[in-house]
Formats: sequence, structure tokens, C-alpha cells
Amino acid sequence: MLFGAGLGYWRGRDKERREKLLHDNLEWADTGFSAILLASLVMFFIIQAFKIPSGSMRMTFVEGDHLFVNKFIYGVPVPFTNKKFFKFKKVKSGEIVIFRFPSKDKTNPHYGKDFIKRVVAVEGQIVEIKNKVLIVDGVEQEEPFKQHKDSRIYNPSFKLDPKDFQERWETANFSSMGGNDIRDNFGPVVIPSGRIMVMGDNRDRSFDSRYWGPLPLSAIKGKALLLYWPLRRFRMIH
Repeated sequence: MLFGAGLGYWRGRDKERREKLLHDNLEWADTGFSAILLASLVMFFIIQAFKIPSGSMRMTFVEGDHLFVNKFIYGVPVPFTNKKFFKFKKVKSGEIVIFRFPSKDKTNPHYGKDFIKRVVAVEGQIVEIKNKVLIVDGVEQEEPFKQHKDSRIYNPSFKLDPKDFQERWETANFSSMGGNDIRDNFGPVVIPSGRIMVMGDNRDRSFDSRYWGPLPLSAIKGKALLLYWPLRRFRMIH
């Protein structure tokens, strides 16, 4: 009888342990799921990590720098659409933005990739580049952050009237223009409604709006907020 009572006691204790272990595991699973869900919401709506992939923004950023991107400052994204709501501010010249490359052509090697550039003009402004100097609305821009590593100045090998240039630029139809032809002397063009113009700070080594046209505001994912790695370069981004 004592043996049976003892056996029943230990079986009861084992059952309690199993139930407690199951309860603890469920709590951990619930906590883990909640943490993953919260992190996913933060990543989708608020903050995104971004790694600098190229040297087009030197020396503001260099290859391998890690940033945090503010995703809600220009509006909270609506899932599975290009729309946003609760827009807190408009995009301004001088701000550094991260965006999805604006091409619907899946054969384009840049299709679906994230880019980072600096805003140089917004809708309605007139942009021109003369001998590497950026001119917006007739005013030469002071750009202490930019650099030119190539002293050569390229001039277009073609002649287009302003209307034709504007049309080709908006449609990224520069197949007849050649690569560096528009690098140092460009425009003038008018930034269309709902679009901006972006350029890399490393002007001679940047694939930007000069080549593929104005950037739709809907393609913007956020504004560069913080350079967090490497630690020696840690700083807020204004």
C-alpha cells in the first residue's frame, strides 16, 4: 500500500512538472511571438536598417556603413500598396532618402533594389547642370557635401530642344544619349508633380535621376536617420 501511495505521489509530481513545463513553454512561445510581431511592425511602419551598397554617396556615407531609416516621417505605408497616410512632412531638398528603384521592368538589373540619394529638387522646380554646377530655379547651389573625382567635363554629343529633352528624361529614354553625355551638363528640366530629383554626393560616380528620370514620391521608403555602424562614424543624419 505504501509503495502504491508513493508511486501515485511521484506520478502526480511528474504530471505537475509536465504541466508547468508546458505552461512555461507556452509563455515563452507567446512572448517570442509577441516580440517578433512587434519587431515586424516596427520594421514595416517605423524604422528600417539599411546598408550602404556602393560609393555613390561618398564621403557622406561609405560602402558598408549601416543606417537606420525613418519610415513614417513622410507618411505611414499602407500594406501591399504604394499609398501612405498621416504624412507628417513633405520631402525637402537636401534630405537623404532611401527608395525602391523606379522601374517596373523586371529585366532591369536594378529592379526591386533599394537606393540611397540626396534630394536636389522637388516638384515644380527647374533644374540644370552646367559644367558640374547644379542650378535650381536659376540659382547656383552651394553643396559642401558633394565631391567630384573626375576633373574632366563632358558635353552632350547631341542636340535636343527642351521639350524633347524633358520627355526623354521623364521616360528614362536616353538610349540615344550615351552614358556620360548628361553627367556634367544636363537640362534644363522641370520636376513633374508628385516627383523629385535625387543625386549622389559622389557626383561623378552616381547612377541617379540624371540618367533614369524623376523619382516618384510613392517610391520613397524613408529618410536617413542615424548612422549606427561602424561606431567610429556614429552620428545623427540631418
